[in-house]
Amino acid sequence: MIGSLRGVLVGRRARGEHAVELLVEVGGVGYRVVAPTRSFGTGPALGEAVLVHVHTHVREDAICLYGFPTGDERDCFEQLIGARGVGPTAAVTILSVHSPTALRRAVAARDADALVLVPGIGAKTAARLLPELEARLDLDAEGGLEAGGVTPAQATSARHDLRAALAGLGYDPDEIRQVVAGLPAEGRVEDLLRLALRDLAAAR
Repeated sequence: MIGSLRGVLVGRRARGEHAVELLVEVGGVGYRVVAPTRSFGTGPALGEAVLVHVHTHVREDAICLYGFPTGDERDCFEQLIGARGVGPTAAVTILSVHSPTALRRAVAARDADALVLVPGIGAKTAARLLPELEARLDLDAEGGLEAGGVTPAQATSARHDLRAALAGLGYDPDEIRQVVAGLPAEGRVEDLLRLALRDLAAAR
C-alpha cells in the first residue's frame, strides 16, 4: 500500500470545484493522485519536486490514490471516510473547505453551520455527522484557549455571527461559503466582516 510519493509534479487538472488530479512522476512512473484544491490547487508549480502523503483507496473496480501535503491532513481524511455516509469524494470536499485544524475546532464546538459550508452537506447531515466526527477526530490538540485567550466556542460564535451578517446584507450562500472559508480562523466579528466585504468587493 502506497503511503507517500516523493517525485516531480508533471501535471495538474481540475476535478470539479473542490478537487484536483495531480500527476506525480517517481522514477519514471507517473502516479495519478486526487487532492483537495485547498492543498494543491495552485502550487507547487509544474516541474517542482513534491512530497505527497498518500491514502491508497482500494475498491472492487479500481485502486485510487488520494494525496495531501501533510500526514495530519491524510490522517484527518482517513478519519472522515470512517464516518457513515462520508466517502472519499465527500472527504476531499470537506478538506477543500476546512483545514484539519478548522474542522476539529468546528466539531469540538458543535458548529453545524461550519459543516453546512461544505457543498453537499445540509443541516440534517451536519447534525448527524457532528457526534460521529467528535468520536473519530483527534480533538485533544484543539482543546483549551486559542491565541489571545479566545476559546474555540467564541471563535465559532464570531463566524456564526459573521455569516448571519453577510446573509442580512444580501449575499447568497455560495458567496458566503467561499469568502468565509478564506478568512482567518479567529477574530472579532467586526474585523472578519471588514475582511469579508473587502474580498467580496474584489471578487465582483
